[in-house]
Amino acid sequence: MNKEIYEEKVIEPKKGWTMLFVYIALNIILLAAIIVCAMCLSENNSVLIQNICGISMIVLLFIYCFSFIILKGFKIINPNEAMVLTLFGKYYGTINKEGFFYVNPFCTSISPNVDVAQIEDLLNPNPVKTNKNPRFAASRRKISLKAMTLVNGKQKVNDQEGNPIEIGVVVIWRVINTAKAIFNVDNYVDFVSTQTDSAIRQVARCYPYDISEQGDEKSLRGSSQEISEELKKELQSRVEVAGIEIMEARISHLAYAPEIAAAMLQRQQAKAIIDARQKIVEGAVSMVEMALKKLSENNIVELDDERKAQMVSNLMVVLCGNKDAQPIVNSGSIY
Repeated sequence: MNKEIYEEKVIEPKKGWTMLFVYIALNIILLAAIIVCAMCLSENNSVLIQNICGISMIVLLFIYCFSFIILKGFKIINPNEAMVLTLFGKYYGTINKEGFFYVNPFCTSISPNVDVAQIEDLLNPNPVKTNKNPRFAASRRKISLKAMTLVNGKQKVNDQEGNPIEIGVVVIWRVINTAKAIFNVDNYVDFVSTQTDSAIRQVARCYPYDISEQGDEKSLRGSSQEISEELKKELQSRVEVAGIEIMEARISHLAYAPEIAAAMLQRQQAKAIIDARQKIVEGAVSMVEMALKKLSENNIVELDDERKAQMVSNLMVVLCGNKDAQPIVNSGSIY
């Protein structure tokens, strides 16, 4: 198989305005010649001249009718669009510059197998249903080189620990090699969507949903930048064959699957409560230590070990309690 046909070949077509002027001038000359021949047929009685004028008129009419084929060679390319051309079944080249051009009129522009409704569905994940039938638009004979956004729907995958999670991504991509996009894959939009689903599963199963207790590894929730770069790299390697460039790939939705969401929420709440209690206890111990130290340094009161233990117990209860303490004040002697 000749693989060179799948590489993009940019051509330099002729300016369309020059060829349009030539075409108009040629038609004016042909029409003038046909009129002259018709006048000769009506004014001359010579059989020879009439035969010559008649044959000339037939030839000129044939050339005039054939000249309409030239119109097929005029091409209009809008900004950030390209057109892939074939000549009798062989790849002729690609026009990727904006403007008005003229090419071989027998060249055919190849239409990608992407209809308007499909692109609208990808750009708008919640399209409004209409009664219009999907059809190939004339503009779809041109390949868009603009950056396009693929909103991948939520899909259920397993993370590194086997937990089912729901994940969705947003991919920004564009076509950089029109020949590969047309000839290497049947539908490059579907190809990007399918490869995105596969890349998500590949990346998600390599990382846990959340950071473990050691906290020394990457996670889907805590390392969004690193995961995005990994996803972009994985997806780029998969769509290279279609001439697609992945500009950005980011996670847009990440959550536990509904069947384990409640259990995981309780787990997260328990971990948060433990962490909060640990901080409260550490703060209470430091405050009790500071209180005993200040009382001893300033000689405010002398406390024996039993009284110190009682004071520490009371302060810990007050500082670590869930509710506001209601102390009982002793107005007499402490002994």
